Amino acid sequence: MALNRYSFRPAMSAITAVSVAIGGLLAGGLASAQTTAPTAASAPRATHADSSFLKDAAEAGHAEIDAGNLAMQKGNAADVKSFAQKMVDDHKKAHSELEALAGSKGVKLPAEATMVAKGKAKILEKRDGTGFDHAYAENQVSAHKDAVKLFEKAAKDAKDADVKAWAAKTLPTLQHHLQEAQALEASTKAADKKK
Repeated sequence: MALNRYSFRPAMSAITAVSVAIGGLLAGGLASAQTTAPTAASAPRATHADSSFLKDAAEAGHAEIDAGNLAMQKGNAADVKSFAQKMVDDHKKAHSELEALAGSKGVKLPAEATMVAKGKAKILEKRDGTGFDHAYAENQVSAHKDAVKLFEKAAKDAKDADVKAWAAKTLPTLQHHLQEAQALEASTKAADKKK
């Protein structure tokens, strides 16, 4: 049987029709997938005040982690080192939650502590022994008073329900840290006076 160029025409037409049909299905599937997939632009955006809170919380958390790491290296008393480890662990956990929350709201968080916190850390680095322990504890009292105020305000005033809920959930831990820091400050003050 001799084939001529016209013998392939029906087969090619069928292949072309199937290709077009498959292409249409794929394109339609991709189009519907693209319209139903959430995008960063469609994620709920935080208000300016809520964004500021998230950024301030991130900077405060970085400062706590940095100070805790320094205290674990330079701390003199076992209770100072133990408190510092707890601060690092608790603030890393909170920061992890904060990153997820901020990401869902389209907020880019700062990657480090503020310049003021870095300056305080430089001053703290110059201390040694019981003087270091007492200065670290005093800084922790001050930092946690500020953090408690920041989180109380967000737990009360945040416009975004998720931001408000996270602030309210995290607040009791910060209040407990403040109480522990105040007790540590009292004991390190007494130890520093003895030297």
